[in-house]
Amino acid sequence: MVVSMVLAGLVAVAAGPGAEAAGEAGDPARPGPVFRTVTDKSALLSLQTFGRPDGRDMVFRISGSVYTDIPGNAQQPRLSHGRKLFNIEGYNIRRLYRVPGTTQLYQLSREIVFYTDPADPTQIVREWANPIDGRTYPVVPINNDTVNFGPFDVTPSFQGPPLRQLHDETVWSSDIPVRVDYGAALGETFGLVNGVYTAQEMFDFSVDDREVRARTVPGTVPPGAMRTKISWARTSPWAPFMCLAESAVPGRLNYHARAWSLPSYRHLEPWLRAEVEARYPLYTAAPPSPGPSQNSWTSFHAKQLRGGATTWTDWCAASGKTS
Repeated sequence: MVVSMVLAGLVAVAAGPGAEAAGEAGDPARPGPVFRTVTDKSALLSLQTFGRPDGRDMVFRISGSVYTDIPGNAQQPRLSHGRKLFNIEGYNIRRLYRVPGTTQLYQLSREIVFYTDPADPTQIVREWANPIDGRTYPVVPINNDTVNFGPFDVTPSFQGPPLRQLHDETVWSSDIPVRVDYGAALGETFGLVNGVYTAQEMFDFSVDDREVRARTVPGTVPPGAMRTKISWARTSPWAPFMCLAESAVPGRLNYHARAWSLPSYRHLEPWLRAEVEARYPLYTAAPPSPGPSQNSWTSFHAKQLRGGATTWTDWCAASGKTS
């Protein structure tokens, strides 16, 4: 999403210095004891979107669509504004990790999201015909290893985002403007205007009130994974594999998706697990410990461009086939 700011709107706000976690027993990285110290309802909810209180893997299944956003419909008739290019299907697998002996938590995750046929979400698209240059390119899924957040210090004064009540659901939002100078950071512009990536990420989270009541009891450790729904939208430049330079082909992509929590990897659909296990087995589990974080663009730079051993322009020239 994604994208790799997919689900980044789960940020909560910490306050106060660190302290020794009470009740530390068994696995010292287990996050559960920290939950007992939190009193803020919003904080308890947002923590459970980061991961399960028992520290086991959980999944946010992601499903949506990708559309063109072309000012003035300037690429017509080759590429029209509002055209649905792909469906997107995948997930983020995550866990909560506690720095042993502290109240500091990390969210550790990996995410894999496939571009699929606009008419059949279960059919993964392997190649994309670029209507601007007439060449066909390999479709590179969103495959970010890793997507980490933290550490954040969970003291009794830890607070979450503002909550709202909509009928029988508790909801909260996060809207994130993103700006990254990849020309300066990576030495690669990807055809972006001035080498700068700009995007807007917009998240809405909702939890049924019965789930809220059961999982926000002070002094307790909630079991398993919280049943959460997420609505996500993103406006961002052309995906790197499309080989469309934003500076030469004005336009962007609109991602519109929803996500829902699952207790574990085994709860994913068989077709999705089969693809992952055959081609991307790393994404069957969350990372074991903290490390550097990736997004869709840094992942493409690391894997397709081999960390800068080749350029985006050269990759497009070598990968594209004339139709």
